Amino acid sequence: MDQNQKKEAVANAALKFVKPDTIVGVGTGSTVNYFIDGLAAMKNEINGAVSSSKASTQRLKDHGIHVYELNEVDELDIYIDGADEVTEHKHMIKGGGAALTQEKIVAAVARQFICIVDDTKRVPLLGKFPLPVEVIPMGRSYVARELVRLGGDPVYRQGVVTDNSNVILDVHNLDILDPRELEAKINNIAGVVTNGLFARRGADIVLCADENEVRQFG
Repeated sequence: MDQNQKKEAVANAALKFVKPDTIVGVGTGSTVNYFIDGLAAMKNEINGAVSSSKASTQRLKDHGIHVYELNEVDELDIYIDGADEVTEHKHMIKGGGAALTQEKIVAAVARQFICIVDDTKRVPLLGKFPLPVEVIPMGRSYVARELVRLGGDPVYRQGVVTDNSNVILDVHNLDILDPRELEAKINNIAGVVTNGLFARRGADIVLCADENEVRQFG
């Protein structure tokens, strides 16, 4: 399978976790787009979806799937989303598409978080992919200086404004030996909305597609 075929295969595997008469949490990204397209065939079996981004919301609506605001629901049975990197401990870096804050909120509400990736995203140690940090605009320079103190090389993602009207700093060259600790440290910097480490609330299950099959971890 090529990479797109892997993405489609793992997205289709995630459809098996969708239960009838539930509201499905849906993430953001190219792999999730395949999941949304597959979910369209089940739209009469589910009650609707909650989305983590404007792009996913529009794709769901284009398929005739009702999209709820998260504030309208008490809980989600599952949340399906991809990752930029994921380890065997099911810790992740997310936010390449700049939707990390809403992804983190939806993941927090879901009873089960299922991460769908192809095998290029599995890593032994997080950090080769730059860590996205969503920042309130007036704090960008201050936050960047604090990230340098933590050993990173932050780069302003030019021309990108998040769905929450904030900016993104991509932090290169971080040694992420303790993802849970680093996640908390960065989130405690004044001006940070959140960062792309999903370790304190990692995935419950990782579905990973390689050249031959989809494997499940967790």
